[in-house]
Amino acid sequence: MGLLGTAYLRALQAVGRRLPYGQSVYEREWDVLVVLDACRADLFRSVAPETDLFEEITAMRSVGSCSSEWLEHTFCGRPETGQTVMVTGNTWTDRYLDAEAFAALDEVWKYAWDEGLDTVPPSAVTDRAIANARERDPERLVVHYMQPHHPFVPEPVTGDDGMARTGAHSSESNPWTLLRRGELSVETVWEAYEANLRYVLPEVASLVENVTGTVAVTADHGNLFGEWGLYGHPMQTPVPALLDVPWATTTGAGRRTRTPSLTPPESLPVSRVYGAASETDRLDALGYL
Repeated sequence: MGLLGTAYLRALQAVGRRLPYGQSVYEREWDVLVVLDACRADLFRSVAPETDLFEEITAMRSVGSCSSEWLEHTFCGRPETGQTVMVTGNTWTDRYLDAEAFAALDEVWKYAWDEGLDTVPPSAVTDRAIANARERDPERLVVHYMQPHHPFVPEPVTGDDGMARTGAHSSESNPWTLLRRGELSVETVWEAYEANLRYVLPEVASLVENVTGTVAVTADHGNLFGEWGLYGHPMQTPVPALLDVPWATTTGAGRRTRTPSLTPPESLPVSRVYGAASETDRLDALGYL
């Protein structure tokens, strides 16, 4: 991005830190909350009707422009987490959430990471979400899928090194960096991004069929495709295309058509999102600089 681009982003972030955030999901009605990582509202609105799954599709403003920011502003210090079970494929939970504050925090990424895909497959998250719903019957259940966040499983893009499970939340070569450098076209990345949403939606449908209550689908944040000269999802960045996330609702059928087969190990590995890299190194790896 260069010094000028970095200064521009820092200036936007300085403004972003002073602006009011969006609405917390806890201020809305739901029993099961499905979080599709990095899903833009317009992408969801264009693809979701193909499933005939949702009763209503609208949008809301997120409380963060990246996963860590969303997690912090959604869950930290909220008394509702004591009645919330969270099932997640997102590695930022290890740094930003206190497991003791939740009724249960099932970090699926710690034991179901797929080295071939460089991410957590959605089927693993669905299995654990259904198991937790049946075994714990929580007042609130949050189910955080990693898709449509890259790597784009059905249509991998050339040059995308995927995600790193530990040491960094993303690779040094990801679609947003490649897009910014002009090594990939917007059309190529959008098509792969869209395919990744279609890849996860059948798992969302399976979840809806096997849980009860009001199911809401949203995202932690979106992705920028050059809006305001930016790409990906920089933190504290008040760009509407990044903060506008879907809000769709449906009703769980509770049909018990799926028997979960994934069981977490008795002891989980100790993993951290951050390594020893500097803030600048981390931002560059995420494609922000």
